[in-house]
Amino acid sequence: MEQNVKPKNQGTKQLFKSPVLEKLSRTHIAVPLIIFFSYSIALLYWSVTHTSLSVFQTSLLFFLGVVAFSWVEYNVHRHLFHMSTYTKLREKAQYIMHGVHHEFPKDKDRLAMPPLLSVTISTVLLLLLRVVLGDFTFAFLPGFLVGYAGYLAVHYVVHAHQPPKNFFRKLWINHSMHHYKHGDIIFGVSSPFWDYIYGTMKEKKASN
Repeated sequence: MEQNVKPKNQGTKQLFKSPVLEKLSRTHIAVPLIIFFSYSIALLYWSVTHTSLSVFQTSLLFFLGVVAFSWVEYNVHRHLFHMSTYTKLREKAQYIMHGVHHEFPKDKDRLAMPPLLSVTISTVLLLLLRVVLGDFTFAFLPGFLVGYAGYLAVHYVVHAHQPPKNFFRKLWINHSMHHYKHGDIIFGVSSPFWDYIYGTMKEKKASN
């Protein structure tokens, strides 16, 4: 889906008529970060005290969790947040999930996952992965959630602060390209790795 909204560098937009739902759709960046890091620490503690995983196994699974999140981040952003909006329902859903962020990219209250969704997603992942991975979950999921927290932190600082004069500056440039030039490129926020793998780092040249 091509970006079809003009970014506004000031202001916000009410998404829900219900003041309760509207409030739940907003959060300070610190809240989900605390939730995800706390969840991860608790899971790692459980792994150490209630499973037989070695330090090597725990470290490897944690790393795989971080990598897995980066892949999920890319694909959710590309295929869900930028899904085709060929029906009114899909158009509305896409706007609520992500379109409003493209229209108001500097609305700080909507730069991170709201607390209720953060807790719900973490718990659902724990229950599902526990069935599939067993005790490996308690080392893999913390890596996944730390990757998630890292993404939220990078996404927030990219939108809320000026780019630094170091190698992190590239992340600012990449995400600005996605927001202000073309919404069909550079879907990775915390890393451009999967954009290089899937060929979405640059615009495709029009065929003759």
